[in-house]
Amino acid sequence: MGYQNILIIKPSSLGDVVHALPVLGVLRKRFPDAEITWLIRREFAPLLSCVQGLDATLLFERQLLGRWYRPSGFAALRDLIGRLRRGHFDLALDLQGLLRTALLGWLSGCPVRVGSASAREGAPLFYTHRVRRPDDSLHMVDLYRAMLQAVGVDDFEPYVRLEPPAAATDAVRALMEDSGLEPGRFAVLIAGAAHETKRWPIDRFAAVAEHIVNKYGLAVAAVGSPGEKKIIAALQQAGVVPIADLCGRTTIPQLVALLAQAALVVSNDTGPGHIAAALRRPTVLIFGPTNPAWVGPYQQPEAIAAVEPQQRGSAIRSRRPAHRIDQVSLRMVLGAVDRQMTAHRGEQHR
Repeated sequence: MGYQNILIIKPSSLGDVVHALPVLGVLRKRFPDAEITWLIRREFAPLLSCVQGLDATLLFERQLLGRWYRPSGFAALRDLIGRLRRGHFDLALDLQGLLRTALLGWLSGCPVRVGSASAREGAPLFYTHRVRRPDDSLHMVDLYRAMLQAVGVDDFEPYVRLEPPAAATDAVRALMEDSGLEPGRFAVLIAGAAHETKRWPIDRFAAVAEHIVNKYGLAVAAVGSPGEKKIIAALQQAGVVPIADLCGRTTIPQLVALLAQAALVVSNDTGPGHIAAALRRPTVLIFGPTNPAWVGPYQQPEAIAAVEPQQRGSAIRSRRPAHRIDQVSLRMVLGAVDRQMTAHRGEQHR
């Protein structure tokens, strides 16, 4: 069947949106003349400027929509529903899997609505096509592949090319010069995360920085959101090597441009780390309570440092003491760093 107006529903979060990007590329290849729209939260929408094939975005204003019972929230919800209906969508893919996103797909009037059969909060009630996960360890990207297959899209390319706008690249070039960073001669540390349970101890990040400087001769920079200034300050205080503070100094497209030029990225399980992995940069992501078999870098086991990295079943945020992020040792992360650097240097000399 040839769909003409396609809606991708994936409002958040940044790392999860990165995992969903291949869906856009596959749909564009399969339906080259279709109008493709992405429903996304405002703060993550700039990432979509780094990919090709998208026609429009609809902004999911979570704070307003979460207060739909107030006049401002009700007006925002009514406006969004109106925009959805005017899209005349004939295919909607709910990649978020929550009641509110499933409801929006249903309220759009779209006749074909695809989602996971194991989606939460009763969301599957609003899908016309419910896709089951055949295995508890199935990666999120493979679930998206199965969702596309449910509507006859079989060819799936799991990787996406991220290309920041020229203005972002120019801004990062100036930022790097100001910070004393040379292309391909610096590492990026990402010590923050939205949840404290996903933050590896700061003193261990500082030890990683020292290892990178002493063994590989790289400069080190730290990035994060404006609200993570204290984390970066603590990292600088705990370390014995210089760490450039780029916290809050990049937009998302600029962050893509910066990470694309890094020799190495070491990160907690957070959006910027997943961007680095999608860019195919040498990356080490540290997992504690989250399950890398489900949400880790796709088909990149060498980029994962975690306790029992591929054996957690369907747990998204395990509460088991054995899965606390501080159970990931410094030795494990340094070993992953060395393997990534060795592999990358081997590729450069081929």
